[in-house]
Amino acid sequence: MADTDKPRSGSQAVERAIHLLNCFEGDDPELSISQLAHLAGVPVSTAHRLAQALVRGRLLEQDPLTDRYRVGHGLATLARPALTRLGIDSAAPHMYALAAGIKITASLSVADSSDAVTVFQARPPVLFCRHQLPRLRQPLRSSATGRALLAYSQADCGLRTDLDPVRRKGFALEEFETDEFEDADPIRSIAVPVFSPDRQVWGALSVQARAVRLNDALIREILPAMQQIAVRIGTVVQNSTHPQ
Repeated sequence: MADTDKPRSGSQAVERAIHLLNCFEGDDPELSISQLAHLAGVPVSTAHRLAQALVRGRLLEQDPLTDRYRVGHGLATLARPALTRLGIDSAAPHMYALAAGIKITASLSVADSSDAVTVFQARPPVLFCRHQLPRLRQPLRSSATGRALLAYSQADCGLRTDLDPVRRKGFALEEFETDEFEDADPIRSIAVPVFSPDRQVWGALSVQARAVRLNDALIREILPAMQQIAVRIGTVVQNSTHPQ
């Protein structure tokens, strides 16, 4: 047995298991054991041993037909108190109402170190497409969601002047190319800040779609609804910890 494949105990084993779980960061992916091993940077036998331990702990589950792994119900159960503390449970109805009204997926994000991390998405009952789903993590400095957060943050991010237009308009706008889809249409994203009752920036509410759809006219149409929902969400997150 190679040294890198020897069973480990204590904190090293826990760290490896956490690293394996982090490989599932994204839109509910299913991964084969070889993919897991590659993403985690461990031998296949190590990945298999860790994955099976996580399956027994209900943090992962394994598809009996494909043998692929996915996030388990146990992990969702453990995450629920954190989501409640963030106010996601109370914010969800407002998110779904917005998504249904504007017919675009609404995403809610908070700051985490140098990234804006999506913590909840509400898809519309009609006109949903994959272009509406933002990356799970987006850089604070160069994404609409991140700039909406930074513009109202107390932190010295070195972009105070650059963020003046965001503060003046009340929203951040981004247009970018992506190679994630077969078509090459640019994607447009708009984000507004979510403030807690004490006027601290708590998060950002955003939508994104193909630029040909999310044009200036549509932005003017949906922006008031986004800002209204952002205010409503802000009233239900007053007991959460501010991410900034």
